[in-house]
Amino acid sequence: MTDAVKRPKLGSMPNPIYTATATVTGGRAEGHGRTSDGNLDVQLRLPKEMGGEEQGTNPEQLFAVGWAACFEGALGSVARRQEVELAEVSIDSAITLSPNGTRGFVLSAALDVTLSNITDADQAKAIVVAAHQVCPYSNATRGNIEVALTANGQPAG
Repeated sequence: MTDAVKRPKLGSMPNPIYTATATVTGGRAEGHGRTSDGNLDVQLRLPKEMGGEEQGTNPEQLFAVGWAACFEGALGSVARRQEVELAEVSIDSAITLSPNGTRGFVLSAALDVTLSNITDADQAKAIVVAAHQVCPYSNATRGNIEVALTANGQPAG
């Protein structure tokens, strides 16, 4: 089958830039995930905290890495617009899975952003808050999950 046949119909957003495609079999407990180009090929396993043996990765880890990487790109975009040099950026991300009380689950997220050469706390916070408005992951989750942001160790937003 071709990608056009296999791919779910996407929304009506004009001028898409990129579409990632992947196939997962076996789910989160004993699964396998692979992108169509083969650049990501992972064994999916339950984390130790959920009864697994940690011999693979899990969706929360993948989400944490993906969001942090995307958020760093958004920080770069904001910095260019503001004509600010960011130098070294580090993002510690945490994605937490919790029961929702109705036999389902919810996610929450924390992004702890370190902007090594931005010494003004207000400027660092403003850059992080602006990046949160630009980042596609932030936009996709806004209003759907609890998100905590910090900039150089200070709450932002």
